[in-house]
Amino acid sequence: MDTETSLRKHLLELLEGGHAHATFDQVIEDFPAKFRGEIPKGLAHSAWMLLEHMRLCQLDILEFCRNPKYKEQKWPDDYWAKTPAPSSGLEWDKSIQSFHGDLEAMKKLVSDPKTDLFQKIPWGEGQTVLREAMLVADHNAHHLGQLIDVRRLLGIWK
Repeated sequence: MDTETSLRKHLLELLEGGHAHATFDQVIEDFPAKFRGEIPKGLAHSAWMLLEHMRLCQLDILEFCRNPKYKEQKWPDDYWAKTPAPSSGLEWDKSIQSFHGDLEAMKKLVSDPKTDLFQKIPWGEGQTVLREAMLVADHNAHHLGQLIDVRRLLGIWK
């Protein structure tokens, strides 16, 4: 296997999660609806707030990578849920589906041999797709750890 193919394979594994970390699906699956908007004592965010933050940031990074007309979002307003709880189970499910779809789009971008992982993104300030893919993986891993803390403090983590 050549170096570039190997790098792409490792990036895809990093984006998928697992190995030394819990995966997104392991952390989110069977999250009881009654706890989705609860902020445990000592923490700053509910599961919904973290899920939406992950979704919104991942989408923003993906759009930055692929959209020449990318417009920077307003921090922190455009990166966090407006409420601690989803309005419905459907909203929760849609957020999860969107997260999965955007992650798949990032993985497709990374796995495409036409994507130069090292080329600077023309509308950026020196960022590359390689850097942005690692940022997505790192950001997701960080907040998945926070979601595990939420679950632990709510008594719903195995």
